[in-house]
Amino acid sequence: MTRQHRRRRLVATLLPLLLAGGLTAGCTGSDPAEDGDPMTIRLLVREFNLREIGVDCAGSGAYLFVHRTAPYRLVDGDGAELVSGELPTGTSVAAFEEDLEVPRVPTFCEFAVPVTVPKRDAYQIVIDDRPPIALTTDRENPEGGPSLVAVIP
Repeated sequence: MTRQHRRRRLVATLLPLLLAGGLTAGCTGSDPAEDGDPMTIRLLVREFNLREIGVDCAGSGAYLFVHRTAPYRLVDGDGAELVSGELPTGTSVAAFEEDLEVPRVPTFCEFAVPVTVPKRDAYQIVIDDRPPIALTTDRENPEGGPSLVAVIP
């Protein structure tokens, strides 16, 4: 076996191992508590707009800043940023449980944002650089899994 042939075999043997090591670097030693838990931020904009239930919506009136693609930041109680992104499309939900027997009823606009966040004592959401809105933790979320909830106003 020639020297050049041995070198090629060595490279062919070691290259996959080196590449695999490079791909997994940084994946070890991570603190599971800091990785975070999957949750849903649930924002309920109480603007009583008349809509059909279940249609796409955005905040209206004084809440025009709450809309699809509005930038948001999820921060902890000290103001440290945990997650950022854009709001998804909102969905209209009935403001009252009573069936009014009409197609358009007073509604709220609800936004559901899936996030993964580390455990903190307090969470706030900042939408479009407005003042922070406190979120409460709802471990009994009817849609499954814990959620962070804010009712605006």
